[in-house]
Amino acid sequence: MAEKKVKKIKKFPNINGNFSLLKSKKTNKDFKINKNMNFVEIMKISPEAGEVLFNNGMHCIGCGMAMNETLEQGAWAHGLNPDKLVDEINKKIKGKKKK
Repeated sequence: MAEKKVKKIKKFPNINGNFSLLKSKKTNKDFKINKNMNFVEIMKISPEAGEVLFNNGMHCIGCGMAMNETLEQGAWAHGLNPDKLVDEINKKIKGKKKK
């Protein structure tokens, strides 16, 4: 019986000093986006999250604040519920992985 190789997760500090996952060849497949990640981190992990952000009126990818602002801060600034936005992004990611 062949042994399964365990993939290592690379962690990098974000602008707030928190550590989060960034997409690489060794990224865990079952991670989730959270509201404490900034937009650059989210797009590195999941480019399809951009579609969800744009559909909700958040064009944050081209904004200079994208590196410094978390998803939660951006959502509140746009009058959106960050928890609902995170759920929508994670559903989009999960749906793509099933295909």
